[in-house]
Amino acid sequence: MTQEVPDYTVISIIIVNWNTCQVTCDCLRSVYEQTEGIDFEVILVDNASTDDSVERTKQKFPQVILIENTENKGFAAANNKGMKIARGSYILLLNSDTVVLDEAIQKTLKFADQHPDAGIIGCRVLNPDGSLQPTCFMYPSILNMLLSTAYLYKIFPNSKFFGRERMTWWQRDDVREVEVVTGCFMLVRREAIEQVGMMDENYFMYGEETDWCWRFKQVGWKVMFTPQAQIIHLGGVSSSQVRPQMLLQLRAGILQFFYKHRPYSVYLTACLLTSLWFGIRIIPWLIKAVISKHNRQQCLKMAKTYFLGSFRALKGYKALEFKRS
Repeated sequence: MTQEVPDYTVISIIIVNWNTCQVTCDCLRSVYEQTEGIDFEVILVDNASTDDSVERTKQKFPQVILIENTENKGFAAANNKGMKIARGSYILLLNSDTVVLDEAIQKTLKFADQHPDAGIIGCRVLNPDGSLQPTCFMYPSILNMLLSTAYLYKIFPNSKFFGRERMTWWQRDDVREVEVVTGCFMLVRREAIEQVGMMDENYFMYGEETDWCWRFKQVGWKVMFTPQAQIIHLGGVSSSQVRPQMLLQLRAGILQFFYKHRPYSVYLTACLLTSLWFGIRIIPWLIKAVISKHNRQQCLKMAKTYFLGSFRALKGYKALEFKRS
């Protein structure tokens, strides 16, 4: 399945799986079908899945290097475990719920070879229906949180100001330097990792890629985006299994970034804004629960989640974190 070609150095593709057996198999199949002419290895890190992911992988893809974790310590920790044994000059972090299209990995590698100052590179991401899935965004800031809380980026998606955090005005159709690329597809240069270090395992899920991109920027590496390569990303297949917890965890990751990289006064302000973000969403979910005939319990569950989030955010990011035990 793999061939050595002098034009490219070896690449290690790391995929983290947690109870996503079928989509992980689809992802692996797309990798092997679309990635030809380069020397690569695939490392699958299973985060203590309870489905038949491990057995199916061993049966269908015996060439995959499989790491079986006995407990789920999160996305960053799993990727780090894969990176520790990776042989590649490049490391590709690839979500299990993605499908590689039209030699996307080779195209991204070629782009990396042409941009030696790029430490991290992201590609164009599509939804299953072929529409654009906006990836790449700005670092968390108080201004961005204010705009996000008011949903102004949705009201004015074409505005470079209101849509600044998620860059909603940009169609991801040109090459550019960005602040953060989404973790579903991150091509990382080994020499950059050796300088910056691996992912911060204090992040359980969400926020680790933002933290990593920030650290690369601080030492002079560029974070780049290329539209020349494309993948499909289903999105949230693992996290949807525990949606309320992951909603809290997402905000915890953002606050954790503030705590680590911003002044403490800014972190406290971010906690207040996060509490507000949760709080103003409680009443709409309660209204939905009243008028809904079929999803009342789910709406009430979401209202409860937003209430807990509003309360816990005042205590800081640790109060919002997903329970790891």
